[in-house]
Amino acid sequence: MTVIKANDLNLTFETNDGPVHALSGVNLSIDKGDFVSFIGPSGCGKTTFLRCIAGLETPSSGEIFVNGMTPDEARRARAYGYVFQAAGLYPWRTIGGNIRLPLEIMGFSKDEMAERVKRVLDLVDLSGFDKKYPWQLSGGMQQRASIARALAFDADILLMDEPFGALDEIVRDHLNEQLLQLWARTEKTVGFVTHSIPEAVYLSTKIVVMSPRPGRITDVIESPLPEERPLSIRDSAEFIDIANRVRDGLRAGHGDV
Repeated sequence: MTVIKANDLNLTFETNDGPVHALSGVNLSIDKGDFVSFIGPSGCGKTTFLRCIAGLETPSSGEIFVNGMTPDEARRARAYGYVFQAAGLYPWRTIGGNIRLPLEIMGFSKDEMAERVKRVLDLVDLSGFDKKYPWQLSGGMQQRASIARALAFDADILLMDEPFGALDEIVRDHLNEQLLQLWARTEKTVGFVTHSIPEAVYLSTKIVVMSPRPGRITDVIESPLPEERPLSIRDSAEFIDIANRVRDGLRAGHGDV
């Protein structure tokens, strides 16, 4: 079942220095339960496309549907949770209070909020941290709390804009493992922006390779890797083959400019 579909999507920003062509002729289908990574050089439109899915940017032409609705309708229907590059936790609120915030806005009952906060903290391995404040948690734990907040209202789609980019490699590897486990447990559809080839290959069922601006899709790679993926799979010939194909796609995109 297709949950996100883009047809000939174009987006041009009008600036004081002239038009900036961010996306050009983007066509893509994402099926329910897919884990899709978007990879490409800085400024290639990865985040812009994610924001189009979320209804935070409006395409200049073409169309995009989320669960058969326009992105604006999907946003109002709370069809997705969004995780930003920075955790974005309010320092004056506890971790539990940060996770409750969207639930408070949506009018959930006190008991329902308590149950949901407990459930998502369990999902991201932060049980017992609900009364802590963000400054008392490491960067990786803060990002897990941010993911928990995005999961709290149980949207089917999780959009993640390079959530681990600022973390060191050891923490990032650990969170990659946890994210795969979380995806397997929740069966969410995930759209994930990254600059890391190993991260994209390790996490994804589908890898979308994008060219420098104007952002175009140069390759869509269906991963043959099994669902069970220990970190050691990154040393396998199959993993290295996919990584090389991603790298070739990135080089080809640069060559077309």
